[in-house]
Amino acid sequence: MLQELSINNFAIIDELHVSFDEGLNIISGETGAGKSILIGAVSLLLGDRASADMIRTHQDAADVEALFHIGQNEAVREKLASLGFPAEDELVIRRVISRTGKNRAHVNGRMATLTHLSAISEALINICGQHEHQLILAAENHIDILDEFGGCLAAREAYEALYARRQQISARLASLEDLRRRRAEKIELIEFQLKELNGLNPRAGEDAALADEKKMLANAQKLAECAGTAYALLYGESGSVSEQLKEAISQIGEILEIDQGLNLSLSELEGSYLALQEAALTLRDYAARLVFDPERLAAVDERLNAINRLKRKHGGTMDLVLARKKEMEEELVRVSNVEEEIAGLAKEKEIASAQMFEKAKALSAQRKKAAALLKKAVDRQIHDLNMPHASFFVEFLKKDLPPEASCGPKGADEIEFYLTANVGEEPKPLNKIASGGELSRIVLALKNVLSQTGSVGTVVFDEVDSGIGGATAEIVGRKLKEISAHHQVICITHLPQIASYGAAHLKVSKKVSGGRTSTLVERIGEREKIEEISRMLGGVDVTETAKEHARAMIAAANAPDEATGTGGGANAQKSATR
Repeated sequence: MLQELSINNFAIIDELHVSFDEGLNIISGETGAGKSILIGAVSLLLGDRASADMIRTHQDAADVEALFHIGQNEAVREKLASLGFPAEDELVIRRVISRTGKNRAHVNGRMATLTHLSAISEALINICGQHEHQLILAAENHIDILDEFGGCLAAREAYEALYARRQQISARLASLEDLRRRRAEKIELIEFQLKELNGLNPRAGEDAALADEKKMLANAQKLAECAGTAYALLYGESGSVSEQLKEAISQIGEILEIDQGLNLSLSELEGSYLALQEAALTLRDYAARLVFDPERLAAVDERLNAINRLKRKHGGTMDLVLARKKEMEEELVRVSNVEEEIAGLAKEKEIASAQMFEKAKALSAQRKKAAALLKKAVDRQIHDLNMPHASFFVEFLKKDLPPEASCGPKGADEIEFYLTANVGEEPKPLNKIASGGELSRIVLALKNVLSQTGSVGTVVFDEVDSGIGGATAEIVGRKLKEISAHHQVICITHLPQIASYGAAHLKVSKKVSGGRTSTLVERIGEREKIEEISRMLGGVDVTETAKEHARAMIAAANAPDEATGTGGGANAQKSATR
């Protein structure tokens, strides 16, 4: 449940801190006071997109933070753990919007993305406003609502896995069938490409070896001249380095015979002489081996050019050329054996299809049972909501088709909610007949039914009182209180009949100070609650009569209901309007 909400520099809110209770929390206030701004702030914490327009005028950033208690909400705790966030009894979500575009989100002190916020909020809080009405009107969402209510999601996931497998096999088969149709052309192309590769038959590292050999052949004469000159200087001519070093060693030897204090090692000098002699002989042999061979140079150059052409065709490196050669050889085998692969996949598809059809039939049977229960539950709710002649229907639009002919991503069923609001009328799709007041009540009825099966911790109702009033408003208030037995409920309302059912009441108002307008939210006690409901009843001038009406409504709302054991007697509206 949502415990605390802090807002800074958001829209016309300067600085605000609000606490919420379990049960039904009412938010009321004059039109334009900023009630929906609170919902907008909460929506940001759930992953909604932000813009700089949301930041209070003359401020650089807006900050929204909420504290949730999730000790009993295993779905949220599991989601947090799967995303790598600490899963404790308390959850803190913070969102900062900056005019510089450097927006940030944090979950329990760690950086988070909007995708993280959206994933966490699915089991945390649900905002039921105009968007929720649109979701319920959209027929494509009805199957999801039914599956959630009926506990069909596990069976649907099992079906979806088989459906995805069958789709993969079908796509692969289509690709192979296309390959079979143009197999001769494909084989001809692969064989042509392989002929070039096999004709040249390149080896790993051959390009580098040829490049080195080409360099040697092209510079053979220069290398021979350099080696010959170095040999002569070191050893091969009179006065060479080795000859002079040998004489120096002899002179040092005579010194050491007389004066052993000379700090020189005769053996080291002799070793240097031998190393110098060995180097000179190596140079002599190297020069003897060097032969300028223009024919070999031309052959190396030709093969190197051919290899480089292959490299340009097949990725740029010798490793990629050889990898592509292997791929083509394997592809040639596969293309040649395409008939066998098609036969194998066709068998796999047959098995997967049979398993999928069985899952689809089982899922449909489960949905039909759930549909009967949902109809019964929603009918009871909408009758309670002052629509005594209305009937709710879950229509299976493809009911005469076998699963083999109608399986889709969510099963073999196409489901749409229908409603008849009056006696003698044919049921019609929900989005074709529902007025504003009827739609609000249907949404509330569905929410009340689903709240007993869903895991979401908090439900926020905005515009739930659209198009209703009088006795219906009192019934809606009672229904909201029923929902609050299962979930924390936060409701924005203009109707005193609904407000009287609140366990906690927050009053939203505006003030002007220093030439700036700010939204204020204050938690009001029983006396202030009577004043606020009196204002909602009677307008600007709060009379003693309005206060009496307000007291009667609050008392009736809090009186135990004989049928349900909850607050909200049937005489509440009469007491308020007599």
